[in-house]
Amino acid sequence: MANPSRAAADTGLANRPSLTLTRRFNASIEKVYAAWAEPEKLVQWFGPSKIKPGTLKAEMDVRVGGRYRISFVHESGEYSEVGGVYREVVPNRRLEFSWAWHSTPERESLVRIELKPDGAATLLTFHHEQFFDQSARDNHERGWIQLFGSLENYLA
Repeated sequence: MANPSRAAADTGLANRPSLTLTRRFNASIEKVYAAWAEPEKLVQWFGPSKIKPGTLKAEMDVRVGGRYRISFVHESGEYSEVGGVYREVVPNRRLEFSWAWHSTPERESLVRIELKPDGAATLLTFHHEQFFDQSARDNHERGWIQLFGSLENYLA
């Protein structure tokens, strides 16, 4: 018979839904990294398509243990805010940070962005894990795909 405490541990974070997306951007690795690491650049591409102009704000302390907060107001008037803590920062190579919406702080997940040069372009591997459930994973996947389109336009 299996060890019951081991079986309980196996049903935790390791079994939560995750997603991995890979995109190639026609921009230098430094430019792609800066788009994620500098608040004045992030606000130029981040956020859903239907937000009130001028409401997207980003506060970022990009260092291990540093916090970030990104907020915006939807056209409907709904306020959204996401934030977390940087767990790994390797300039022009990797960012890892916790991710939690202010409306559901108990649903913290983890984002890892890895950048690799691909000729004059940059290959971005994006991994988001430890989603609360499959619905949260699917909603985030739709959002991230839309955001990567915005990032591509910003970097062009």
